[in-house]
Amino acid sequence: MPKVSVCIPTYNRVELLPVAVESVLSQTYTDFELIVCDDGSTDETPKLMDKLSDRRVRYLRHPQNIGKSNNMRSGFEAATGDYFIKFDDDDRLTPEFLSQTIAILDQDSTLDFVGTDHWIIDIHNQRQETQTEQNSQRWGRGELSAGPVENLLEVVFVKQSFQIGATLFRRSALLDVGYMRPNLQNCEDNDLFVRLALSGKRGYYLPELLMEYRVHEGQQGLNRAIPYLGDKIQYLETYQFDSPELESIRQSRLRESQLLLGLRLVETGDTEKGRHLLRQGKSFAPAKAYLGLTLSALPLGLRGLAFKTLRQMK
Repeated sequence: MPKVSVCIPTYNRVELLPVAVESVLSQTYTDFELIVCDDGSTDETPKLMDKLSDRRVRYLRHPQNIGKSNNMRSGFEAATGDYFIKFDDDDRLTPEFLSQTIAILDQDSTLDFVGTDHWIIDIHNQRQETQTEQNSQRWGRGELSAGPVENLLEVVFVKQSFQIGATLFRRSALLDVGYMRPNLQNCEDNDLFVRLALSGKRGYYLPELLMEYRVHEGQQGLNRAIPYLGDKIQYLETYQFDSPELESIRQSRLRESQLLLGLRLVETGDTEKGRHLLRQGKSFAPAKAYLGLTLSALPLGLRGLAFKTLRQMK
């Protein structure tokens, strides 16, 4: 059995997937299996995978699209290693990722996962130093010191400092919490870390840039924002924290997400559902909520123009 299982879920990313795969095959630590789980790609991904002769690579292809989280779960269910990492098909690991994170878990059996910092790269694989530093500061990693994280729930929920693609887990810890929730296509990483923290798992932070996270245009747009916000609301509604401070933050983020989704639904013509969400989220920003409710009375064509004008005014 391999010591570690590396999973790359993929869908129609044949132009970027080879970079992700090569980053695993180039690891200085070699006792691994690589599981590429394909969510029914319609591009040349199967041909690409057929060309790989490395026996450590396993290709799981779903004939039809089953959804991101379910695809990720299939890769986890196929894993056999003591340790596990999942990262996206447009990202990559640095050559020392496995060797450095495995060493920490090997040395302390009480630790359940090790998270690292990561680079920001562009579509051309170029590291962006300024964006990387800003990203680390934005998500609170600049404030974390090396070692076990004592206030884990605050770190993973409030600051969201851990990135799942830059984290190595004990597979047994993930089994204990059921890994990813099925049919949650967005915020599944935040949800997993919160469940790990609530179940008493222990995390370690390694302040090294050992993974590369790609930022590109395909991650943007209204069509992506609507399902993301819907899943974020579902994620935030799952919990109710004992800590008044954390519960207040959860409630605020829930109202914000309801407001933002309501605005986007009104803009795209799902008027009644949008109005309902605007009313639910109005306590976060009353002026925005009332503006959205006012715009919802306009004909759809004028409504879209009004939202476009408001964005240009920001």
